[in-house]
Amino acid sequence: MARFVLVRLAATVVLLLVLSFVVFGLLHLAPGDPARNLAGPREPTQELLDAIRREHNLDKPFITQYVLWLGQVFQWDFGESIRSGITVTSELASRGLLTFKLALMAFLLTIGVAVPMGVRAAWKAGSLFDRGVSFLSIVGVGAPSYAIGLVLLYLFGVWVEIFPVYGTGDGLVDELWHLVLPAITLAIGMGALVFKLTRTAVLGELEQDYVTFARSRGLSERTVRSLVLRNALIPIVTSSGLVFAFLFGGTILVETTFALPGIGGYLASSVTFKDIPVVQAVTLLTAVVIALTALAVDVLTYLIDPRVRARGLT
Repeated sequence: MARFVLVRLAATVVLLLVLSFVVFGLLHLAPGDPARNLAGPREPTQELLDAIRREHNLDKPFITQYVLWLGQVFQWDFGESIRSGITVTSELASRGLLTFKLALMAFLLTIGVAVPMGVRAAWKAGSLFDRGVSFLSIVGVGAPSYAIGLVLLYLFGVWVEIFPVYGTGDGLVDELWHLVLPAITLAIGMGALVFKLTRTAVLGELEQDYVTFARSRGLSERTVRSLVLRNALIPIVTSSGLVFAFLFGGTILVETTFALPGIGGYLASSVTFKDIPVVQAVTLLTAVVIALTALAVDVLTYLIDPRVRARGLT
């Protein structure tokens, strides 16, 4: 177990280093002079450009710049936003927490609803319930998140007036209440995907010979269900990890629809404004969350699947 985790952790560290190098290269891949990009929309003087180059080490070789920047990142220092002049770290602290809460709520809704429905649909394959939910899942997968959000806003925010239509509210309880509709919007599309994956995984296990043998031996349906779910759990766990990573990194449209000050909308506006320090920080943060989620999925797969434990790798 320890060796497996250490190997996966080392691979994650290497992956994050490569990603950090790519993210740092965004400053130099952007069209024009990096110093002028960091100066913002104003017309800079030569003295200002020279000062920016010294401050951001742009007068040093590229590798040296990267090493110095990486050292600042380890100290949680991403510099200042070109647009607002506020440190990027302070902006990420509040916006990132909001996006994390939204992604976590959507994830819990997705797993709590889609997985049981997928299991039930597979167990009653061909029934009215299976056909009805399968049809709805096709609609959920194909519907854009912003369209779902607008429909929910009109139905439950304007027409029925149950939920607030924008903002984050005051206090923890009010904030979570404001996040209900955005979380449902995110969960519908991802839940439809998880439902289909769960249904397919359980159906595949039900067709295996060990299920027929277990039933022929007189094992109860509850015991058979336990065996099937244990074996179907591996692809479900894998897809669930990918869902959370996608939810955290794919909130831009939903946050814009519901006017939420999360990192999704922050990234979108920063790209438009060419606020490179913010783009670097948000991109790297998203990459870290995705990499750590993948690591957690690998560890869970190791614990669940005895075949992986026997090989010591996936």
